[in-house]
Amino acid sequence: MASPLISQYLPPDIDPTKVSIAYGRRALPKLNEELQSEDLLTRQKALMALCDLVHDPEHVYEAISIGFLNSLKVLLRDPDNTVRQKTIEVLYIMSNHSVGREGFLKHQIILALSKILDDPVLLCRKFLHMTYASVAQIPRGADAIIGSGLIPFLVDKVKNEHEEIQGIILDTLYFCLQWDASQALQSNAVPILREKLSSVNEKIRSKAAHTLMAICMPLEGKNKVWENDVISLLVMLLDDPDIDVKANAAGALMFAAVTTAGKYAALDSGAIPFLLKLLDINVVKVRLNAIKALTMLAEAPEGRRDLLPEVNRFKALINNPIPAVSRAAQIATKVIEWKP
Repeated sequence: MASPLISQYLPPDIDPTKVSIAYGRRALPKLNEELQSEDLLTRQKALMALCDLVHDPEHVYEAISIGFLNSLKVLLRDPDNTVRQKTIEVLYIMSNHSVGREGFLKHQIILALSKILDDPVLLCRKFLHMTYASVAQIPRGADAIIGSGLIPFLVDKVKNEHEEIQGIILDTLYFCLQWDASQALQSNAVPILREKLSSVNEKIRSKAAHTLMAICMPLEGKNKVWENDVISLLVMLLDDPDIDVKANAAGALMFAAVTTAGKYAALDSGAIPFLLKLLDINVVKVRLNAIKALTMLAEAPEGRRDLLPEVNRFKALINNPIPAVSRAAQIATKVIEWKP
């Protein structure tokens, strides 16, 4: 029989940690007011609700247009750990939308975030670097991070940050260094990345090699990699059990071996047998990077001599269904069979 008593418990679909959202057009303006409240619980609840809303790019657009980013910049300096954490989480979610990234560039959010690079809360720092990595994926975002002078600080953080965060920072550096590696080179990035190549964490090894691909694009980067004896380590990683590590190590060698010094350092380290083994791995990025690295080594007389008996392996790959692999194999065959 039903009881006339009303339960003292809330219905299961009501979350007491979130503020009630106003109806219609008043929803976001009301939340913006609550973000500026002097009451801690009100700020926390507003941020909880906002985390859900900003998954929708239309809400992100509206939030930026009514001044949310200025409110969030203030909250980044809030003394409460939960407020800072949820603030950065909101910004990270917004950074996954193009309209959010554009708003960040316009309102100088990138520089504002840098104030909490040393935040004592691990999750705050993690969301911070996830936001940077998201923004850096677009050229304007990478340029803004470089222009803010943040590269030396990010390079320094790779040394001592939590392992999980190190990988995120390496992603950001990769995106940025493709456009301009000068700040990283001036900040001694190569010795730091060299150290990370020996990490017990395969993701760190892989991302360090990936970042070295970007740092090796300019001539100065190629020279620094050779001077710091990084090439011999990259050759060792060609035999790594992790596929991504193999692929990225081959990619870094591909760029490092453009110079004569880089070619002979790779040859002296015994790179050719390891790279030839990678040709048999049916993973596009592994095979493609290996072919291109071997093409670089074939430009040296000693490399051409060692690869000539293996030229049929490259000819067989000309019929590969992947166009990029097929073209790379054609070029490699021409270089190996070239006669002065």
